[in-house]
Amino acid sequence: MTTFPTLDAWLTHLESAHPVGIDMGLARISQVRDALQLSFACPVITVGGTNGKGSTCAILESILLRAGYSVGCHTSPHLLAFNERARINGQMATDAELLPHFDVVEQARRSLHEPVSLTYFEFTTLAIMHLFAERGLDVVIFEVGLGGRLDAVNILDTDCAIITSIDIDHTDFLGDTREKIGFEKAGIFRPGKPAICADPVPPQTLIEHAGKIGADLWLFGRDFRYEGQAGSERQQWSYIGPSMRRSALAYPALRGANQLINTSAALAGLEALRDRLPVSAQDIRLGLANVELPGRFQVLPGKPSIVLDVGHNPHAAAVLGQNLGNMGYFPYTYAVFGSMRDKDIAGVVAHLKGEIDHWCVTDLPTPRAASAEELETALRDAGVVDGPDSTVARFATPAEAFQDALKRASDNDRIVVFGSFYTVAGVMAYRKSQQH
Repeated sequence: MTTFPTLDAWLTHLESAHPVGIDMGLARISQVRDALQLSFACPVITVGGTNGKGSTCAILESILLRAGYSVGCHTSPHLLAFNERARINGQMATDAELLPHFDVVEQARRSLHEPVSLTYFEFTTLAIMHLFAERGLDVVIFEVGLGGRLDAVNILDTDCAIITSIDIDHTDFLGDTREKIGFEKAGIFRPGKPAICADPVPPQTLIEHAGKIGADLWLFGRDFRYEGQAGSERQQWSYIGPSMRRSALAYPALRGANQLINTSAALAGLEALRDRLPVSAQDIRLGLANVELPGRFQVLPGKPSIVLDVGHNPHAAAVLGQNLGNMGYFPYTYAVFGSMRDKDIAGVVAHLKGEIDHWCVTDLPTPRAASAEELETALRDAGVVDGPDSTVARFATPAEAFQDALKRASDNDRIVVFGSFYTVAGVMAYRKSQQH
């Protein structure tokens, strides 16, 4: 039997074990799930959507931990360490905690009459599910990797499905319209279970699918919403759901314009599950005050101002542009920008070119990435020219692009690192290496 002594060795093996990185479909992984006899006695919450999934998972986790529950939370991708994908009671699982579950999944896979191969995401998701199942937790939260209907996370029957937003992304796999993508995302809904959609303009396909299978659909604006209390000394807001109102809430510790929608989605999920997972107003207040998530409009302390944001599609770029606009005046803004080739790069640039003066574009360490040259071409096509107040420079790595921005930026300027998890991870790793 294949087994590896370290987590790194396992992950390296999994990167090449399955011929395709993304292989949509649940037939292979479901066979291994059945061999593992994987099931949960506790509530399962599944979170999908184009943007805002990670934030919504973090908000749910933070509130439930404050309420005293034992919580498993699976998110992806990771920024610096694979272990970020599996948190138990707010702490990353250690290599030693994860390793046995990789062995168990491999054993189950090989026990099949005809062993199947699993993608990196499928294999690791099963290992994390098995770890959580063994712990006998009070609640588990799973972030969907891609889409919903055919995503590995969807092998579990959820007790509450949350969809944060629906936008055009991953068109090769999910389709090229919001209607097609909405149908894929709605695949995580289950008959008779709460199905929460926080997108203010949900595609008709999602509404129809929920109706067809008899899911209990909650729509933002119709069944739940938020109200900002403008003019109050300390900014406060209220959540209004079908049967409960949460008033005088502070803004979540995650910054950015879209976090109230994500928080409303999380509170709707908790309202839907209130019989099994009651939480108090105080749990919500403390949970929101203490929620943390690296790389989501994260403003680092110090000068120049540095903003990290994993936004990588036009919808996320529009929100990032709005958040940057709300930060006040900076003489110059430098961008460290790297992106996957399959993204709508022109759409991302269109939302941000008004906020950015100097572009440091970078290659990324994956064959899926657009080259720095392609990014420069997209910027030139969008009308970005070189002059005293605007430049485009190309770099081989996010770290080199970031060093260049740091060299040129004054204390009063700001640097925005965005475009992909790889871009943000490259800069975070470089900063970490400088702190030692």
